[in-house]
Amino acid sequence: MILTTTVGAFPKPSYVPISDWFTKPDGDYTSAYLDEIANAGDEAESHFGRAVHEVVTDQVKAGIDIPTDGEIRRENYIHYLCRHLEGISFKALATREIRGTTTALLPTIVGPIKAGPGPLVRDYQQAQTATDHPVKMTLPGPMTIVDSTVDYHYKDEVALGSALSAAINVYVRALTEAGCVHIQIDEPMLAREPTDALHHGIDHLAACFDGVSNDVVRTAHTCCGYPDHLDQHDYLKAPRASYLDLARALDRAPIDAISIEDAHRHNNLEALLPRFTQTTVILGVVAIARSRIETIDQIVGRLKAARAYLSADQLMAAPDCGLGYLSRDLAIAKLRALSDAARAVN
Repeated sequence: MILTTTVGAFPKPSYVPISDWFTKPDGDYTSAYLDEIANAGDEAESHFGRAVHEVVTDQVKAGIDIPTDGEIRRENYIHYLCRHLEGISFKALATREIRGTTTALLPTIVGPIKAGPGPLVRDYQQAQTATDHPVKMTLPGPMTIVDSTVDYHYKDEVALGSALSAAINVYVRALTEAGCVHIQIDEPMLAREPTDALHHGIDHLAACFDGVSNDVVRTAHTCCGYPDHLDQHDYLKAPRASYLDLARALDRAPIDAISIEDAHRHNNLEALLPRFTQTTVILGVVAIARSRIETIDQIVGRLKAARAYLSADQLMAAPDCGLGYLSRDLAIAKLRALSDAARAVN
């Protein structure tokens, strides 16, 4: 069967006491998050718990087999974890260009990177109480953290990436010990910088899963870029050839599944998918930056096209990326179309 999953973020309910990074037009979401947490009050924890239960339930009711926690507690998918890493300062901020497209005020690397006490086990356990479906947890990958910080300590992207891999691995192992069997490393920078990905990025990605049981589904997500707003059609994306350049190396890596986008910009499936001989492909079949809801027939057609090159157990269906730009109703409608299409193909 073609299973369905989400990638990460789900729209935050209005009562959640923090906002998303893309709502901060000046780019200073690092300080804004601290202010929001400080002002959240005594009821913040109950709001978070209620929201996590709500978004997990929304996903399951929409037909998703493997939901996420919706990343409800996160101001963005990267810095939420970085706040718990030793060696990263959120007080000494610096400005740099990220993703080759925009400038942001970012935390700085000021010392050796080590894993501190982290929140992900709590987040997983809270989300898992909402459903009997397995909940997938997501973590930012080394290349993406490197591109989302300013390094004053290592001054070497490979050395910094290696240290980050070791720290992320601590959190991954803790999740597995808590019973989480679906763990995803988010690495959009693989597609942005395929040369660096082939040189060291995929190795660092694999190191995040060192020592993890074969019972755990090791997933990587690499999208091609995020817009500035909903229904923006001209935003800069990673090179179209990136997936083709990376496919065979990812297929050889100790990764069970790779999540790629296909809805916003279709791939050449005939050229791409046969390069994955053993890795499951999680194909993005609904766009996360468009308000138009895909029809079931459109999604069925894309899944059937993929099935020409992949067996049903080597193919999963998902959105292109996180759903944070969408309203709750729009996100649910897209997930229902996705799930209905997968069932139709099955």
